[in-house]
Amino acid sequence: MENSKTLKNLMDAFAGESQANRKYLAFSKKAAAEGKNNAAKLFKAASDAETLHALKHFEVAGKIKDTATNLQAAVDGENYEAESMYPEFLEAAKEEGNKEAIRTFTFALKAEEVHAKLYQEALENMDEEEEVFYYLCPVCGNIEKARPDTCFICGAPGDKFIKY
Repeated sequence: MENSKTLKNLMDAFAGESQANRKYLAFSKKAAAEGKNNAAKLFKAASDAETLHALKHFEVAGKIKDTATNLQAAVDGENYEAESMYPEFLEAAKEEGNKEAIRTFTFALKAEEVHAKLYQEALENMDEEEEVFYYLCPVCGNIEKARPDTCFICGAPGDKFIKY
């Protein structure tokens, strides 16, 4: 299927469905905040449906490999975002003076650096049997292996971190 029209279509569909998932999730949160619970539930259900579509497209495209290969792909993707993508985005935002974009790109860049290190560590310790917990900062996306007092990226209180 490599280089086929179907593979390109599956990957385009994966991208579109993935974006729709996040968009509808954002819409759901906004509707809930406005007290529009029925719309919030519909957007959340649609978000979950788009996730189902995206995951199936990705699977059929043959993009889900063994865990070691998937971890290496994650390391490579996070490094690309931290070293190439976000620095370029940040430069453009700075040139345009968009402070909110600068803030969100900075948070993401710093979090992606952490993600890459965590994926690399997981790859190197794949056969370790001791259970590891991860803590997600709900503000900037930083992930820690222990709940911090405050997020080193955005300053969010550690008690707001979500345990996985």
